[in-house]
Amino acid sequence: MSINSAMLAGVSGLVANSSALAAISDNIANVNTVAYKRSQVNFANVVTAQTAQGRYSAGGVQGVTHTYISTDGQLQSSSRSTDMAIAGDGFFVVTDKAIGLAASDPRKLTRNGSFGVDENGFLMNDSHMYLQGWPVQANGTFASDPSDFSKLQPINIANLGSSVKPTGNLGPSVNLDSTTTVSAGAASYNAATASMADYAAGVATGTKPDYTFDMNVTDSLGSSRKLQVAVLKTGANTWQAELYAVPASDVAGTPSGQLYKGAIKFLPDGTLDTANTTFPTTLNIGASGATAPAWAASLGLGAQKINLDLSQLTQQASTSTVNNIVNDGAGVGNIKGVKIGEDGVVSVTYDNNTVRTIAKIAIATVPNPDGLQTVSGNAYQLTTSAGSLVLKDPGVGGAGKVEASSLEASTVDLSSEFTGLISTQKAYSASSKIITTADQMLDELINIIR
Repeated sequence: MSINSAMLAGVSGLVANSSALAAISDNIANVNTVAYKRSQVNFANVVTAQTAQGRYSAGGVQGVTHTYISTDGQLQSSSRSTDMAIAGDGFFVVTDKAIGLAASDPRKLTRNGSFGVDENGFLMNDSHMYLQGWPVQANGTFASDPSDFSKLQPINIANLGSSVKPTGNLGPSVNLDSTTTVSAGAASYNAATASMADYAAGVATGTKPDYTFDMNVTDSLGSSRKLQVAVLKTGANTWQAELYAVPASDVAGTPSGQLYKGAIKFLPDGTLDTANTTFPTTLNIGASGATAPAWAASLGLGAQKINLDLSQLTQQASTSTVNNIVNDGAGVGNIKGVKIGEDGVVSVTYDNNTVRTIAKIAIATVPNPDGLQTVSGNAYQLTTSAGSLVLKDPGVGGAGKVEASSLEASTVDLSSEFTGLISTQKAYSASSKIITTADQMLDELINIIR
């Protein structure tokens, strides 16, 4: 009967508008949820087969929920360095746990970049999901893979220990007085039997230098070691030089701590004669217990290669003096902050001015983001309708860049939601009116037999 179909159509209107009200309620409640994507119930009519000529059977309406995942929210600045947003397409890859993660554990996608550090040092967002990335390898690169989730690991930025940067480059800026006369000791100088290192160590046969200067280097454990350079003028524009450790006991197997020796020569204008200078510019100090020259076995130090830049040595007619010593080493440092680049590279900075690279954030992209399945925690799971997932470097191949100290706002527009709330209320009332009207008509039909 058409009256019954009208009543059922009214019921379908109530159900559909109830769903619309629920979606609007979710949107309004999540207006301040980071990267929340608004949902909307769209209505579609239901047509039933018309079996009798001249009669109409109402089909009603059905609600189809649509979540606009592909719509990006505005990026807003944040005061926390670990907050992140994606400027463009893609999602962060997250997991429900960081410790004991297995290949079978589900990986989820999210745009919620409100990441902080948990009690174990892992990056975790407000939904208690852990950020995944490609860990840095020993050679400083990342083993990224477009489809292998097993290459991803939770990013930990706290439990890294202290940072030490052994000296790798030394650059002394020193002037040697050109007016220095060749001393009597220059004639008997011998770097093997009467060295300036012997003199520094208090050996009677040592040769007194004309000038000495110190260079401090940072060893593999972060401690400072003193290397001293002694020079002796042996001719016009020619100086003999020795480099030795102070105290001599810091190195093993070398006379009086001597490490390197050679000639330093200058051109007539006082600049370094690099072609004829024989003092080495690469210093290789072996690990403790290695073949000389090496650190003393008692120190337990690793091998160290130091590039020595002599280009700033000069010979001018002024007092021999040290202008500056460039040393790129750094002692023990503690974590001071976190730095995240647009390319997704996560680094930590230390209070000794060193930087350690940790990992690179992976950005997941799918052909149809709106086809993803919404799950709790403002996250999504892959579905067939979403298409094949690809892991990409941020900013590469259509993936968005990572914006540090930023958060993506929700896509909810309160004015639109309140307008929809009013129209949904009216539509619900109208649907209920259909039911009451059909009820009155059925009452009239029943009253016919009275």
